[in-house]
Amino acid sequence: MSKITVKDGTEIYYKDWGTGQPIVFHHGWPLSGDDWDGQMMFFLQQGFRVIAHDRRGHGRSSQTDTGHDMDTYAADVAELAKALDLKNAIHVGHSTGGGEVIRYVAKYGAGRVAKAVLISAVTPTMAKTTGNPDGIPLSIFDEIRQGTGFNRPQYFQDFTIPFYGYNRDGAKISQGIRDNWWRQGMMGSVKAHYDCVKAFSETDFTEDLKAVDVPVLLLHGEDDQIVPFHLTAVKAVKLVKNGKLISYPGFPHGMPTTEAATINKDLLAFIKS
Repeated sequence: MSKITVKDGTEIYYKDWGTGQPIVFHHGWPLSGDDWDGQMMFFLQQGFRVIAHDRRGHGRSSQTDTGHDMDTYAADVAELAKALDLKNAIHVGHSTGGGEVIRYVAKYGAGRVAKAVLISAVTPTMAKTTGNPDGIPLSIFDEIRQGTGFNRPQYFQDFTIPFYGYNRDGAKISQGIRDNWWRQGMMGSVKAHYDCVKAFSETDFTEDLKAVDVPVLLLHGEDDQIVPFHLTAVKAVKLVKNGKLISYPGFPHGMPTTEAATINKDLLAFIKS
């Protein structure tokens, strides 16, 4: 297996296929680099070099009990980018991975990053605070923590339903997609998943979004039940210097999987623009 060892001794697993301009995929909570299969295969066949890592505590990376915060996640990506000598790269993040992307690009991306893509991303911030009064109450994230920490096998099974919009009228439910989500989630560390809830819900990415100079594409489903569209993408696109937002009526949070053909087409057009 391909791994790098970062400064604190944590091993970060990654896949690195093909040649050409690199596209780096950053997965969401509580998944792994496998969540990008539909994009990795598509862009590999389009002549790109495709890379996907498992965030620390997730998938096949070390199950550390520390470092489950956005600063450490971004620092791990910076070490991976240096080890793989990535230049002129496009970084694509889904959900929590979108936060990781914008923090990495803002802090470490100079000279290495060409463009960034935030898909169903948690930016600029999710939780309700005095500065973000229309955010999601912390009690909701406490419920996610409780389910994750102490009832993870069943909680993760149930989570796939709103994640993919399978509770909507007319939804075509794929048991394989549900099982694959559960498989990825259960590969990771319960401690990492528990701690990551704070990272994806309470981190404020406002200054990161403002600091990024490269073109940023935001893709978001208008029926996202996990990361609400109007709370995130609508606000985030106003903060970046060079941003474009594409929204999709009826698309769910997990649209890179359920709507891969549409997402891949729009990603390719942005990368080639």
